[in-house]
Amino acid sequence: MNVSISSVVADLNTDVSTIQTISSFYTLITASFMLLSTKLQDIVGKKKLFLIGAVIYGVGTLTAALSSSVLMLFIGWALLEGLGGALMTPTAVSIISGTYHGDKRTLALAIESALVAIAAAIGPLFGGVVTTYFTWRLGFAVEFVIVLVVLALSGKIPYFEATGSKSELDITGAIVSFVGLVLFVIGILMLTDDTTFSIAAMVAGLIVLAVFALFEIKRKRKGNVPLLDVELLKDRNLRVGTILRLMVNLAMGGTLFAVSVYLQSVLALSAFNTGLTLLPMTLGLLLFALAAPKLSAKLNHKILMSVGCIISIIGCLILSQQFTMDTTMLELMPGLFILGAGLGFVMALGVDIALSNIPEEGQNNASGIVTTGQTLGQSMGTAIIGVILILGVIGGISDGVNTYVPEHSGDQAFEQGVYDYFQSIGSINEVNSENSTVQNVVNIIIKDSMQFVMYVTAVLMAIIFVLTFRLTDKKIKK
Repeated sequence: MNVSISSVVADLNTDVSTIQTISSFYTLITASFMLLSTKLQDIVGKKKLFLIGAVIYGVGTLTAALSSSVLMLFIGWALLEGLGGALMTPTAVSIISGTYHGDKRTLALAIESALVAIAAAIGPLFGGVVTTYFTWRLGFAVEFVIVLVVLALSGKIPYFEATGSKSELDITGAIVSFVGLVLFVIGILMLTDDTTFSIAAMVAGLIVLAVFALFEIKRKRKGNVPLLDVELLKDRNLRVGTILRLMVNLAMGGTLFAVSVYLQSVLALSAFNTGLTLLPMTLGLLLFALAAPKLSAKLNHKILMSVGCIISIIGCLILSQQFTMDTTMLELMPGLFILGAGLGFVMALGVDIALSNIPEEGQNNASGIVTTGQTLGQSMGTAIIGVILILGVIGGISDGVNTYVPEHSGDQAFEQGVYDYFQSIGSINEVNSENSTVQNVVNIIIKDSMQFVMYVTAVLMAIIFVLTFRLTDKKIKK
């Protein structure tokens, strides 16, 4: 969907911020229901829950494909697909970790990460083809077909007995955690509109999440089954690994969103060419994710992940100098490949090392914790990096106008026209009679903002690099 932003904006008569919000809520809803999904695995059974999630996801893709309004797109994409994804994602990881053990589990989880990378590599290019030559709706329609294939092949999925009862379900904890996560991400998204409300929402979200943690601790002490077994987080690898998974997905999701806006706005690339330009990043991620399991037999997970961080930082620094008015697709590709390659090492081994010391009975809950962090990172990436980009544009409008069109200095109507042009990614017919001047100012401002985005991403990867030293070397349980 990142490569289709401009087409969706024009087709549904909306703006960049709205699509950013829907995209963030898709992953936010997925993250918010993952802990509940983890517990439902014990009550419903892993395979059955996975298939229920697939059906809900399928209904969501069909709804999104037929969307006639932003609200309908939100219901199909963010709400239904988000809920379906929440039921499927941690279940898939726990099915894999429950089926394989030792070296085979390391390989299996790395293959799972590699398949995610393959999907990421194919997704932007496929989305670009269908959007450019057909319609962005076809992307959702094909997802529906894939769901049908999954259901047809459901007999291949291993069966696991349900081990829990409905009385163990922590509905209160699920509601509290959902409210906390939603408040926090809404606070991030509102930074460009109402700073006071934004900060208040984020603080409130953190307070609610703290209350959730205390509630879960008390629930377990009373002998009840918690939605989140906080004691599992005493394991350093799970605790640090979840944070790493969150941050690396934040970096990747945010970068894909910001670069896509730049490609479609400043370079005016089609959806297909946007997907083609992003392909090296996802191919780099794929190749290095596939290589990681073999290399981990010689070098431990910790070393490979720290090396991946260094590679990603180099990619960010290269890219920070590439976003100019005269940049071509080919000039961006090397930096994107290097960034993706580094992310491949970190993403391929992150889940395995996070779960490495967790006992069998805690695998489901631990899988839910890791995948919640992963999906929340994707949501926060689109939200935070998207907000940084938008704030950069807002902050740069006055300076840009003063520098490049001083005759319009202090002209609020002209500055509003510049902002409107950015929000529509240039898809509106006319902002005013000086449309070309507005476009030039917008392009220069986005170029400067993109450099800052890459510096922020480099800082994120540097923090991840430091955190890798908090991990203990992986010792596979035979």
